[in-house]
Amino acid sequence: MTRTPAAPAPGAVQPASPLDPDAAISIRGLVKRYGDRNAVDGVDLDIRRGEIFALLGPNGAGKTTTVEVLEGYRARDGGEVRVLGVDPATGGRRWKAELGIVLQSGAGDSQLTCLELLRAQAAYYPDPRDPAEVLELVGLTEKAGSRGRTLSGGQRRRLDVALGIVGRPRLLFLDEPTTGFDPEARRQFWSLIRSLRDLGTTMLLTTHYLDEAEELADRVGVITQGRLVEVAVPSALGGRGDAPAVVSWTEDGVRRTVETAAPTALVAELAGRFPGEVPDLAVARPTLEDVYLKMIGDRP
Repeated sequence: MTRTPAAPAPGAVQPASPLDPDAAISIRGLVKRYGDRNAVDGVDLDIRRGEIFALLGPNGAGKTTTVEVLEGYRARDGGEVRVLGVDPATGGRRWKAELGIVLQSGAGDSQLTCLELLRAQAAYYPDPRDPAEVLELVGLTEKAGSRGRTLSGGQRRRLDVALGIVGRPRLLFLDEPTTGFDPEARRQFWSLIRSLRDLGTTMLLTTHYLDEAEELADRVGVITQGRLVEVAVPSALGGRGDAPAVVSWTEDGVRRTVETAAPTALVAELAGRFPGEVPDLAVARPTLEDVYLKMIGDRP
């Protein structure tokens, strides 16, 4: 006799989908405990090959622990993980050679020159990029003979990236890459990251700079209290794309503000009320920072 499977009870947890064999990173039910606390509590995530994915979250949310599990530096307590098709817990030297890691602190205080550092790093890999070409890619050709300790902060981060990519990684981890940068250095660094994506490199970025995530990431994920709250393109995170707009203008010396789901119609109406430009007209929707702060603040 054929039995019909019973329907799941209301509210029952549905089984996760299988790991995605085509993803650069595929995670199902990831758990990491420290004592009686779940630092990572059942995370499911797929990161596509060739994309830049930004993982956002407050300090202590589980970002660093998740990334360390993916890099093979920390053992997990539950769940399934595949990085470039391999379980990080058992990844060997060949697998590790396909990863690039740029930590918050790098080789900036080295007595070696930039070119010497890259040559030493390249020697660990079976098919490295040419160190001189890497220096050109990150904009440090003129600093090839300079010692790491003599570089500026922005140049040191470029050197860190150079060390991370000299092994020709298929997947690059970037941990708070522009902390302490001035605005010009950040823009230059963003250009470098885009050029790496054009070369086909998949990147997982952790950052506290929401404008950086919006500028660089194809998708973002928000993690808080060890749980992944949402994954979306930056423009749609937290219902941002459908949120009402705030239209503001000055009339009779008074600043007026209206929240509306139809800003175009309101602006057209305002345009008919004024003989020229609408004074101090501004139309704004919630920023990525607005929705992010709401998401992490709403968590119990």
